[in-house]
Amino acid sequence: MGANARRRLALAVKRAIDVGGASTAALVLSPVLAWVALAVAVTGGLPILFWQQRPGLGGRPFTIVKFRTMRAPHAGEVWYLTDEQRITRLGRFLRATSLDELPELWNVLRGDMSLVGPRPLLMEYLEKYTPEERWRHDMRPGITGWAAVNGRNALQFRDRLQLDVWYVDHWSLLLDFRIVAMTAIQVLRRTDVSTTEDLALGFPLPGVDVGPDGRLDGAGPPIDESTS
Repeated sequence: MGANARRRLALAVKRAIDVGGASTAALVLSPVLAWVALAVAVTGGLPILFWQQRPGLGGRPFTIVKFRTMRAPHAGEVWYLTDEQRITRLGRFLRATSLDELPELWNVLRGDMSLVGPRPLLMEYLEKYTPEERWRHDMRPGITGWAAVNGRNALQFRDRLQLDVWYVDHWSLLLDFRIVAMTAIQVLRRTDVSTTEDLALGFPLPGVDVGPDGRLDGAGPPIDESTS
């Protein structure tokens, strides 16, 4: 069997694991999902879920779904300057424990995402990638990934993309199992947790350029949605 055939077979096994794993997790965690949904509704009202377009396999957009952790910006508020004020007390806990990510199991079942892969970032970032960094979209985005267990939200933007590219280049089922184990330890220890993205880490904004050193250059218009 050639290398391409072996890879196609391994990817088929990966998809089967995704479906089985997401189905089992959704069933086992259904009481937790119900509790979080109720808690969000009681403490912050509706909507319970947060929907946003993100780039998936091949950069094609899909709609990611999470539990809502922020209130919407008030009139005149700039979303990326007020994240810290807009995140709710419950939202801070949900992010620290990664419980806000649980609805993404639905994305996995739909085939939009995988259990393991590069985290889906904003559509606005696509134009900021180098040709090599675009390789991160050669695999389905994941609920967890290699960058997530090697720095998580403490990583510089360019460093995160490089780790994503490394994962795509070195992907194997064994690596996925390793990432899942590392994720479980990370969540239990709550390491590398940040409830909001730090602009000092070089994450670009719509209409803002990011230099080779990862620093922001210029200023762009705000958008109305949270990046959570």
